[in-house]
Amino acid sequence: MPDGPEVILFTDGACRGNPGPGGWAYILRHVATGAEREAAGGEKLTTNNQMELQGLIQGLAALTRPTQVEVVTDSTYVAKGSHEWLPNWKRNGWRRREGKSWKPVKNEDLWRRLDELLSRHQVTFHVVKGHSGHAENERCDELAVAAALEAAQAS
Repeated sequence: MPDGPEVILFTDGACRGNPGPGGWAYILRHVATGAEREAAGGEKLTTNNQMELQGLIQGLAALTRPTQVEVVTDSTYVAKGSHEWLPNWKRNGWRRREGKSWKPVKNEDLWRRLDELLSRHQVTFHVVKGHSGHAENERCDELAVAAALEAAQAS
């Protein structure tokens, strides 16, 4: 991205138990104007990794045209999965090596959706340490935890 990102996408996921009620959140920031949009949601029974993926999926899906995006996440799983593991999974029929055998990719439906979204945008990843005072990561965590609590209370 020679000109830098047009949008910075901060994402996070949270889970109360793993599996358990979970939440995802994102903040989209337009670099030129500083305008921001927040969103969050939750599910009654999910995993932390699924919510981390969902935060990124929802944030990228909110973009209305192909965009240069810098993703800021505390999830190495999401960052490495998106740019290192995904090409191999696709090449291997959505399977991964586990020892000497092949196993299905976990969360394949989410990875397939993310793959589709990643192909529309120019995306780079920046991994930050979670719960370390990074303002936007902390805000996404607050939103995701609140969404998880709301999901837990929904009947």
